[in-house]
Amino acid sequence: MTTDTSNLLWFILTALFIGLVVGAIARLLVPGPTPMGLLGTAAAGIVGALGAGLVGRLIWGPLYTPGWIASILGAVVVVALVSRRRRYYYDY
Repeated sequence: MTTDTSNLLWFILTALFIGLVVGAIARLLVPGPTPMGLLGTAAAGIVGALGAGLVGRLIWGPLYTPGWIASILGAVVVVALVSRRRRYYYDY
């Protein structure tokens, strides 16, 4: 494996692991059932962190990078939206 491929693989694995941790914390903070698997939890964490970074850069400028708290808050929003959407479809 070349160095570029190895770096990309480590980046993806690290992003999945951190997304899983952030998504799991967000799922614990959202009340009610959150019907998501491991990949959904990791995706919620990654999307939440990206959303927090985007909003932060729009507000505070291009040098902003989201920390743990901003990433978790972004993931809470994603988990709440996903669980609300699923509850809406399962009720009908």
